[in-house]
Amino acid sequence: MSASPALATGATPLRVGIVGLGAVARVVYLPLLARRPEAFRVTALCDLSRTLLDDCGDRLAVPARGRHADLTALLEAGGVDAAIVLTSGSHAEAARLCAAAGLPTLVEKPLGYTLAEVDALRGCDLVQVGYMKLFDPAVRRAVQLLADRPQPRAVDVTVLHPPMDDQLAHLPAPTTAPRASVASRLDAALAAQRERALGPAAQALGTTYTDVLLGSIVHDLYVVRALAGDPKTIDWAVAWPDPAAPTSIELSGTLPTGARLSLRWHYLERYPAYREEVRVHDEEGSVELTFPSPYLLHAPTELRVTDRDGGGERSSTFRSTREAFEEQLSAFHRHATEGGSPIVTVDHGRRDIVTCQLIARALARQHGLEIGGEAEHAG
Repeated sequence: MSASPALATGATPLRVGIVGLGAVARVVYLPLLARRPEAFRVTALCDLSRTLLDDCGDRLAVPARGRHADLTALLEAGGVDAAIVLTSGSHAEAARLCAAAGLPTLVEKPLGYTLAEVDALRGCDLVQVGYMKLFDPAVRRAVQLLADRPQPRAVDVTVLHPPMDDQLAHLPAPTTAPRASVASRLDAALAAQRERALGPAAQALGTTYTDVLLGSIVHDLYVVRALAGDPKTIDWAVAWPDPAAPTSIELSGTLPTGARLSLRWHYLERYPAYREEVRVHDEEGSVELTFPSPYLLHAPTELRVTDRDGGGERSSTFRSTREAFEEQLSAFHRHATEGGSPIVTVDHGRRDIVTCQLIARALARQHGLEIGGEAEHAG
């Protein structure tokens, strides 16, 4: 699948269909799209919840004919130039359907849970994966700085992850639950994806793989890739207190330059604020990124560079309130209107699945579990 002919640049706003109206849609995407009426107009919505469809549809002035309970109905109705897929779970099938309809599609991470899912999309230039941190001005500045520095000796990542309830308290009331038959079908599909990815280990590590590795730690993996490359190996990993429902994960591995990667992820029930740190250390100093919660729009990421200065230490700090999600939407608009390959491709999403399967394999080894499926031969 290749890109459709470019839409007329700068003529009328891009008509967008939003697939999935969960927290990230309501806190991030819908407000930012509304800020850019010259570039985007939401003309269709899709969600299992009638409550959310009507609430968001009323606020965005989307007519009843543009509110759909399933993606097939949205695609058949037409009236959209592009799609943004924000559903929970794997996004690969929704991305495939949108691309098959010829729509440039921005799809939130994770792209999928299995290599088999995303391999059906390989070579598709219509799909851009939503790795918003790659558009963060601080991350871009760090990439530029590292290109002129010595090879990294080590990359250290720490994530302190409290519940998001306080930041999401202003959202509309929770949605109505999907029908039992729909919920059962979704659960069965998720169980099959976990088993295909992990084989026998899916029984113990399935939730850890989909919800923690591909749901949270994936944010750090693509930042590490931008700064120092994808991990070549994951040598060791441990999850505690229970690998089936961990509140902490620690891992170590090697990067393409020979540098070591260490990552520690902690879910902390009463921790005061989300904090995510990525540090790159080399012979001359350190380049450090500190990220706030992704739900706090225009909260700056801090880039701190520490170097030797004569017999002392010199530090500099960079911050920008340019919103990474908004920069990502601008890149998507260019991709949708001008064609060509997106900045963040299906292959990037595939690489993160491989890395998460390597982590799952290391966890299985550490905890005495039998690994199978795709993860048995990942790498």
